[in-house]
Amino acid sequence: MIFQADNEKKIKSTAIQFVKFGIVGLSNTIISYLVYALLVYLRLHYLVASIIAFFISVLNSFFWNSRYVFKKDDGAKRNVFHALVKTFVSYAFTGLVLQNIFLFVFIDILHISKYIAPLISLVVTVPLNFIMNKFWAFKQSKTGEEKPNEEDQHTNTML
Repeated sequence: MIFQADNEKKIKSTAIQFVKFGIVGLSNTIISYLVYALLVYLRLHYLVASIIAFFISVLNSFFWNSRYVFKKDDGAKRNVFHALVKTFVSYAFTGLVLQNIFLFVFIDILHISKYIAPLISLVVTVPLNFIMNKFWAFKQSKTGEEKPNEEDQHTNTML
C-alpha cells in the first residue's frame, strides 16, 4: 500500500512537471519564432537568425525550467554552468540534430508538408527532451543535491 501510494505520488508529480515543461516549451517556441522573425525582418540571414533564436530559446528554457519545472530542493546545490551546458546539449540534440533528421525523412522521403512535419516531430522530441532534462540536466540525488557526473566532481557548485 505504501509503495503504491508513493508510486502514484511520483507519477502525479512527473505529470505535473511534464505539463509545466510543456508550458515553458510553448512560451519558448513563441519567443524563438519572434526573435527569428524579427532578425529576418532586420535582414539578417535566416540561418544566422535561426541560430541566434536557438541560443536565446535555450537560455529562456534553462531559466524557466530550473526555477519552475525542475526546482531544486531546499538546501540543495546546483552547478549552474554544468546544468546550463547539459540543457544546451539536450536541446541541441533534439532541437538541431533529431529535428532536422525528422524533417528530412518526413519532407524529402515521406513527402509530408514542410508545415506539418515539424509538428509531427514534436511527438518524439518533446518527451525525449523532458526525459533528458529531468534525468540528466537537472537530476538530483536522493539527498536533494544535484547528482554529480565524473566531469562535475572537481568543480565548485554555485547557487
